[in-house]
This record gives sequence, structure tokens and C-alpha cells, in this order.
Amino acid sequence: MHSPQDRFEALVNTLIGIEGVTPPTGGRGFGRSALRVHGSIFAMLVRDRLVLKLPRERVSALVDLGQGVHFDANKGVAMKEWLSLDPASDRSWADLAREALGFVDSLRA
Repeated sequence: MHSPQDRFEALVNTLIGIEGVTPPTGGRGFGRSALRVHGSIFAMLVRDRLVLKLPRERVSALVDLGQGVHFDANKGVAMKEWLSLDPASDRSWADLAREALGFVDSLRA
């Protein structure tokens, strides 16, 4: 099985051809491993877990199904629009990332 880093790298390679999508820039701090669309984060790898920005209701539904947990950026507060996908989940990283991309891109006004 591929490591989370390998899976994320493959995901990055799949999505960077989409208009407005930029790869992780590295560095330090929140978002250093993030895929962005028009500058806004939609997916990132944090502690070997895929983290995605999705509508609050979608995140809650996936959490209720046992597919992940609300992401906590080490501040003790669950972020309602961020899912930390369970590593054992059989959900497609690419499908979820495209869903997150579409959601975040739709927030641009």
C-alpha cells in the first residue's frame, strides 16, 4: 500500500492541471502542505491524514458515517467545515478533493 505522502503527491499531480489550482508551497505553519484554488486551501495532508474543506453538512454526514473526524488545528476547537479523513476510509481521495475544490471555488464572490 502507498504511504499517505505518496497518495497525496499523486493527488497533487492529478489536480494541478485544473485552472486556478496550485500545489503546496512548503514552508512552515498552517497550509504548508495545502492544495489551493485561487489562493484558498481546499485539501492538505496533516499528520498523514487527508484534510478537506467541505460544506458543514457534508462534513457532519461523513463524520456520522465514521469516515473521519472534524479537523482540529491543534487549538482544541473542531473546525466544522474541515474533515480529517480516516486513513482506513475507502473513499476516493481524488473524488473528495474534487468535491472540496468545487466547494471552495464556489465561495469566491
